[in-house]
Amino acid sequence: MSKHQRLELTWVGKENRPKLEPRILLEDPALSYHAKHRITDNDLFDNQLIQGDNLLALKALESEFTGKIKCVFIDPPYNTGSAFTHYDDGVEHSLWLSLMRDRLEIIRRLLAEDGSLWITIDDNEAHYLKVLLDEVFGRRNFVTNFIWRKVDSPNDNKVSITPDHEFILCYATDIAKLRFKRKSDPQIALAYGSVDENGVRYRDRLLKKNGRNSLREDRPSMYFAIKNPDGEDTFPIHDDGRQACWAAGKNFVFKLIEENKIVWKKRTLLGKMTWVPYTREYAPKNPERPYPTIWNDLTTMRQAKAHQKNFLPEVAAFDTPKPEELVSRVIEIATNPGDLILDSFAGSGTTGAVAQKMGRKWIMVELGEHAKTHIIPRLKKVIDGDDTGGVTEIVGWKGGGGFRFYRLAPSLLEQDRWGNWIINKSYNAEMLTEALCKLEGFTYAPSETVYWKHGYSTERDFVYVTTSTLTHEQLQQLSEEVGEEQTLLVLCPAFKGAGEYNNLTVKKIPKHVLNRCEWGHDDYSLRIENLPQMPVPEGHQHTLFAE
Repeated sequence: MSKHQRLELTWVGKENRPKLEPRILLEDPALSYHAKHRITDNDLFDNQLIQGDNLLALKALESEFTGKIKCVFIDPPYNTGSAFTHYDDGVEHSLWLSLMRDRLEIIRRLLAEDGSLWITIDDNEAHYLKVLLDEVFGRRNFVTNFIWRKVDSPNDNKVSITPDHEFILCYATDIAKLRFKRKSDPQIALAYGSVDENGVRYRDRLLKKNGRNSLREDRPSMYFAIKNPDGEDTFPIHDDGRQACWAAGKNFVFKLIEENKIVWKKRTLLGKMTWVPYTREYAPKNPERPYPTIWNDLTTMRQAKAHQKNFLPEVAAFDTPKPEELVSRVIEIATNPGDLILDSFAGSGTTGAVAQKMGRKWIMVELGEHAKTHIIPRLKKVIDGDDTGGVTEIVGWKGGGGFRFYRLAPSLLEQDRWGNWIINKSYNAEMLTEALCKLEGFTYAPSETVYWKHGYSTERDFVYVTTSTLTHEQLQQLSEEVGEEQTLLVLCPAFKGAGEYNNLTVKKIPKHVLNRCEWGHDDYSLRIENLPQMPVPEGHQHTLFAE
């Protein structure tokens, strides 16, 4: 076996990757929504709800948000072939894996260095998805697999085993930089069973080590004498008389003595009263503990449905909505107020609703019409303070903030009646410039004073987009205006004349970008009718297979 080979998951069509067009986003002000006034100084108004194919939307976000997303929470179709009214998710395993891989790779780039991905899944694809995530994020960046108990009542179906749980796979961008929060737990203070004269709870621990590897021969360097209050040497000795060792090395123990942090108590040891050293630990001011991996204390799917029917009685409820308390826990562990959260399988909009209530910025992507029928009405109620369910009371939500509604722009190029690729007629000059900036890797930032500065890649490298044919004289004048200290990429339909412009690079559009992307491809969704057919094995063209 070659030393360059690696362990990986293989499936039919894995090598096929889409050439995605980086679309621009077009805001629809009529569907955007904001509170009528500020509720607090921390209200967030620039959240984004994007309607469109989520793979194209992720690609559209890449230029602006690479490395800026703190947390991604996604609840994708589980590929079970059942019960989803808003998705066609009975996709062959190989196609499902390819579709998830393409999205996860962009998500990986969007996440901040200290960011994390949380993805819900059931038994049907969980273990394949785990291996896929190992490949995309690196196995070392696997954090854990949480188990969420999704039901709270007995299942009376005539089955032997009932699926009462789902998984939440959690990965870090870089596990060395990940900093998750712990759970506040006042009960921890009760473990500190004593109270000092100031009313502070504490407990005393033996300085002697107990349990495994606690004998002198286990840690010879940690067996040494210290002076007790009578000035005599005290060694670590077990209750049965065996020579033991201290719980720390010489330097640390003598520092405790120097700082007067050793507590001496007399107790009977081997039949006589003996001085025994302890260390005193005080209860933390804000007691906390790690979150467990089994979540059986949260709202269930049944309660999430009831909440959705309460705030949106006029529309059909999702069959498998995630409760706000579940998303809230993820957000609490992984983020701080003001952090940016992404959900590219928005569903009924739970992630955005919870993020809004918890003071986090958010971006959601949803393909279907329920972006309008479910998500917008829900978010309006949240912003107006009219949603009293979910985590509203827990986080003290009173309303406020807002969001902007975006659609994906149509493809930059379209074919004319003769099959030639041309600039899409629906693009105006501003849209064209922004699209080409994104395509060429420039930040779209048109200058108000310099006509040829439409975007930049560095402080001295700019782009200029025009729909006019440029002459040699115009290019020469442009070169002189740019000067020797700057460079300019010029994109135009055509240019005339010859000449050397050391500071200009001139390219024809659309010819220059024709081979960059899959133009005119608007839907990479999980709908079966939009997927390529599974290749037929050679020699089996006339054989029918049944699962």
